[in-house]
Amino acid sequence: MSKGLQSTAPHVIDPAHYAGPLKDWGHQANPIAGNSKSDGVLLHKGPDGRPESGLWQCTPGTWPLSIPRDELCYFVSGRATYTHESGEKIEIVPGTAVLFPAGWTGICVVHETMRNVYMLS
Repeated sequence: MSKGLQSTAPHVIDPAHYAGPLKDWGHQANPIAGNSKSDGVLLHKGPDGRPESGLWQCTPGTWPLSIPRDELCYFVSGRATYTHESGEKIEIVPGTAVLFPAGWTGICVVHETMRNVYMLS
């Protein structure tokens, strides 16, 4: 499992099993249940932070969220449920790809530590 963060095309091979190092990104704000902790690797951040791409990992817990920018996530491990404020549920398992449009608001419940590769526009 290697990484090419200094590459002309930053990359991580086998993100589901990438051992790190991962940077501590802190605990989720405003927890409803549990104490979810986030870690990750930033692959790229463009001018003014757009686009941004990386690897994100989060431990179990529940919290409210509001997505500020379009975010494409490809989940490579773990299990979670995202529930939109309308009540729509999105069940996350490895291999799930989701585009959360800017302004998406709801609740995230991480059942098993999850990891995804993301891109914010």
